Amino acid sequence: MTDTIHAKLSEKFSPLHLEVIDESASHHGHAGWREGGETHFRVRIATRNFDGLSRVAQHRAVMEALDDELKASVHALAIEVLPAKAI
Repeated sequence: MTDTIHAKLSEKFSPLHLEVIDESASHHGHAGWREGGETHFRVRIATRNFDGLSRVAQHRAVMEALDDELKASVHALAIEVLPAKAI
């Protein structure tokens, strides 16, 4: 799932920086967790595609790009948009 998320976001946004972190282990026993992990992720992304967009619009764009994964197996997704200017 990590590779899938990375590939989809890379293709959609051509990021200057992208980290996809599986945080599932730290959510063991919580809602949405299942054996084998790959349920809770953190994305850190910097892309010029987000220039001029509100934070809400940036997050919606990421969520839309990962719609299938969120509907199928990803329970939680934390999104950190980094300023592209700083990269």
